[in-house]
Amino acid sequence: MFRLAKSAFGFLCVLLLALSAVAQEKTTGYLKVKAQPGRAGVFVDGNYLGPAANFRIARKYAVAAGEHEVSLKDPRYQEYTTKATIQAGKTTLLSYTLQPTPLARPPFGVLKTAAGSKYDAVYVNGKFMGHLDEFDGPNEGLLLNPGEYEVKIVPASGGQAHEEKIKIEADRTTVVHLK
Repeated sequence: MFRLAKSAFGFLCVLLLALSAVAQEKTTGYLKVKAQPGRAGVFVDGNYLGPAANFRIARKYAVAAGEHEVSLKDPRYQEYTTKATIQAGKTTLLSYTLQPTPLARPPFGVLKTAAGSKYDAVYVNGKFMGHLDEFDGPNEGLLLNPGEYEVKIVPASGGQAHEEKIKIEADRTTVVHLK
């Protein structure tokens, strides 16, 4: 009797998982983004999903079916925002080339990051500046004019954002250490 109940319970679990997957496919579609530059951040309804491309391959994100506002952001380019209709079980392709913005003028200091996940979003004074892995290598960093800034790092996987006020000085490097 116990073995039969255990088998029935296992069957019910498998059935529920299968029904859940079918239900999710009916309410979820996909957004595939081909952007130039590929490091542009993808935002859906204001929420950061990650970079547009990895290794020059367009990223595909699961998104709830319906109409959404999609933005492509890169600090070196003008932001692009459009509406996209995501159909359940289907892939919607967004392809766009961002237009460059004028370059900043020196003097500069450097902002670097330490720790965290490479696709975490980095904001400076509320503006998306790129992904964490763009600012953590030996020859990487964000050039900023001297002054005070608010830095916010938002995990791509969700969770608590790290916020910190920093001071950038000319010809010096400031490192933001994540907890």
